[in-house]
Amino acid sequence: MKTIEVCPSTLRPGYVTYSPKAVKELFDGVVVSPFIDIDFENESDQRLALENMQIMSISGAQEKFSAVVDNGRIRLACEGEQATHILKPTPFNLSLSTRKQIPANEHLTMQMASQVYGIRTASNGLCFSNSGQPVYITKRFDVTNGVKDCSQEDFATVLQMTEEGGDSNFKYHGNYAQIADAIRRFVPAWMPQMEQFFRLVVFNYLFANEDAHMKNFSLINKNGEYFLAPAYDLVNTCIHIQSGSDMGLTDGLSPEMEKSDVYDRTGHPCRLDFERFADRIGLPKKRAAQVLDMFMRIPQEAYALIDRSFLNDKMKRTYKRVIEERKTRFVRESK
Repeated sequence: MKTIEVCPSTLRPGYVTYSPKAVKELFDGVVVSPFIDIDFENESDQRLALENMQIMSISGAQEKFSAVVDNGRIRLACEGEQATHILKPTPFNLSLSTRKQIPANEHLTMQMASQVYGIRTASNGLCFSNSGQPVYITKRFDVTNGVKDCSQEDFATVLQMTEEGGDSNFKYHGNYAQIADAIRRFVPAWMPQMEQFFRLVVFNYLFANEDAHMKNFSLINKNGEYFLAPAYDLVNTCIHIQSGSDMGLTDGLSPEMEKSDVYDRTGHPCRLDFERFADRIGLPKKRAAQVLDMFMRIPQEAYALIDRSFLNDKMKRTYKRVIEERKTRFVRESK
């Protein structure tokens, strides 16, 4: 059985299971074992899990499975049972050599966003199969006390983007200004939500999330009122594979904006480009500056989280190198 020395949710040291803070936030105060009875690497267990996958409606390329907490244990949800959590194991696609590091990567990146940069995220952690393989677990933010009490609409749906003509990459089309415009249109108190969105866009750039597409941003509709959903699916994709684009959308921040000379010369945006983006989406300069100032350096707290994460040592070094490269791009001064 895997040895645990830090909380598998908060990454706080000195815990052999979930810390009290994690129990409260991730499991609504129920004490839960971090070990699960299904091994997603086992062929028969994988078939069982895929049957479970058919009852899920949450989109995405990586396998996701409905789960519940039952007598202090995490298990797959049965058909017709309201899931309270989602499990994301190692992707079943064997072509990616670093695939077994993806659950730990997503967990670390989500914790980085919330703990270091104050981004509101879906509650999350890791659990472990009998073989010790980490499985990412996240709490559904559309379910309260076991009851689905709101609906979630990703921005591909909000902007009426579809797979017309067999274009399976439709969710990568467009730009982040389109999402911002939709937030202004649908969210009554849009300014604080816009600041959260802006912070998340900057974070995705600095932490090399090149999969931040239209379906990875959502609105929550609760009793007819819209709110920006907590951040989810945050992964430093560049430690596994580089897409050739700094961002998840083909048109980047906004095709209407003038690019900085740094962006024109290097192909990578710098702080000035994000300042112009903040102005484009209606954020006051002072508020935008406060957000951008947070990303001018990588705080020691971020390195400490990487060191305590469940990534292996090689991937920890790669994670640090990637975000240091991104920070160097970001702080370049434009003429």
